[in-house]
Amino acid sequence: MIKPERLKRGDKVAIVSLSRGMLGEDKFIHKYHLAKQRLENDYGLEVVAMPNALKGIDYLYRHPEARAQDLMDAFRDPSIKAVFNAIGGDDTIRLLPHIDFDVLRNNPKIFTGFSDSTTNHFMMHKAGLVSYYGLSVMNNIAEYVAINDYTRNAMENTLFDPKPSLDIPCSEFCSYESDKIWWGEDHMGDATPRFPNTGYEVIQGSGKVTGELLGGCIDVFPELLGTPLWPALEDWKGKILLIETSECDMNEMVLSWFLRILDAQGILKVLSGIIVGKPAFQSKMESYKEVYRQVVGFEAGRPDLPILYNVNVGHAYPIGVFPLGLTYEIDCSKKSLRLIEPATK
Repeated sequence: MIKPERLKRGDKVAIVSLSRGMLGEDKFIHKYHLAKQRLENDYGLEVVAMPNALKGIDYLYRHPEARAQDLMDAFRDPSIKAVFNAIGGDDTIRLLPHIDFDVLRNNPKIFTGFSDSTTNHFMMHKAGLVSYYGLSVMNNIAEYVAINDYTRNAMENTLFDPKPSLDIPCSEFCSYESDKIWWGEDHMGDATPRFPNTGYEVIQGSGKVTGELLGGCIDVFPELLGTPLWPALEDWKGKILLIETSECDMNEMVLSWFLRILDAQGILKVLSGIIVGKPAFQSKMESYKEVYRQVVGFEAGRPDLPILYNVNVGHAYPIGVFPLGLTYEIDCSKKSLRLIEPATK
């Protein structure tokens, strides 16, 4: 996998809207200005919005080719060093006919986002690029009051100042979808509430395992099946699968269906481990664990497969930055997660 260069002061970065066009709406445009101000003042970056990024929900829904054009042009531009996606949504798969994978492969640079951006991350994977799961503009960079310390540290230790290896601790604080601060200029002074977190849990498995990280928001996986973006079984061999669930409050039965789809393809048989993001809803914390034990441990016959649970990735607060395509270590005895190579060059 091709690893992009780290960010430095003076670098130019682009903001794109590859899914829902919320960033350009009048009621949300303050989020763009807040993110731009932070990236420029705190990190010395030059921020540009790609031509279609702020054209709003209706235009970008009707023109997926415009969203894709922004992505392609941002990668073609040698002066742009990173591409930050505005937010997720539900139809990024519509960009697929307009993607030139040679452009991505030949112009490696940092790409971030999560949720529906899972599709974009699989595009990067197909092109052979490392990409960075997390750090959307509206959710994270433009967090009200300040970027929380957990996310900020993750961003700095991966994108700006990569370490030879990086321990990824569980955040000491958390909150859920029901605790979120609704977006609006009248809420800009309101900080997201923080509650004590419970730490990593090992649902099953033992010992240490390593593997390259691959995955994202499991809600998106069905849109990828049968497309050129979905990796062949051989490509899953030895990987650590990243799974997180969205703010749609997925039913336990639906989660079991999605896991069974992976099992039916043989994917659960060849993985070296799984890391599971904290659910967006506290009510799912215990019930989801039982789904993993049932489908992975019993139905797939993999009670040996390490599953690290309650990881700060996805739709619960706060989240880190997880390079996809790089090698991690899960240590079940220590309940720890570590990136064992530098996140960027």
